[in-house]
Amino acid sequence: MTNRKILAVDDEPDILKIIVHRLSREGYDIVTAGDGESAIEVFRREKPDLVILDLMLPKIDGFEVCRVLREESDVPIIILSARGDELDRLLGFRMGGDDYLTKPFSPSELALRVQAMLRRTAGHRENEKSEPNVIKCNGLFIDLRGHLVTLDGKEVQLTPKEFKLLWLLASHPDYVFTREHLLDQIWDSDYIGDADNVTVMVSRLREKIEKDPANPRYIKTVWGVGYKFGGGEVQMRD
Repeated sequence: MTNRKILAVDDEPDILKIIVHRLSREGYDIVTAGDGESAIEVFRREKPDLVILDLMLPKIDGFEVCRVLREESDVPIIILSARGDELDRLLGFRMGGDDYLTKPFSPSELALRVQAMLRRTAGHRENEKSEPNVIKCNGLFIDLRGHLVTLDGKEVQLTPKEFKLLWLLASHPDYVFTREHLLDQIWDSDYIGDADNVTVMVSRLREKIEKDPANPRYIKTVWGVGYKFGGGEVQMRD
């Protein structure tokens, strides 16, 4: 059993009851908030290991809450919302969300996603000890240990999952990853989700590191297959 703490934010008491009931069975400590303002207060006070965040909240909406949390922490954020169209998904990821689950949802699926995301977060930190630390490619600089990305000397702000995606692609230059492979590697093999999440995150990452996202230099689409990193000569070092 685990004693990791999870913050669940939703303005529907019945939804919070479902989340608390299901995740408590997994051994998690659950704290809750019913609006955006209290969500930020509880987050700062309780310092949870993961946040489950509804978008349609009173006082401060979930998008703004997500942005504030991301400015203060790299805590994993699972967005839980009845709004499932691609624009909302893209905006949720842009604000700093790591995963997106549409209502109505399966409590068991949510539990699997929480478990997978926490395990991936811990595993990523352990792997940092043995992997190359720095990648350079035509003005793009990626520092694994510092979780720092710069483009032509200017820092680029990435969420933890965006950073994982960029590092995976850049550390395997010219290797073509399918969307399903990226879903498995970035989200976890136990994650039950939609490969369209990969498409949305690639689009969002391109907006941040590509001078012309419509004609990308670094993250290239291999039509009918997936994506690869192909920005030129890649230099790696510890």
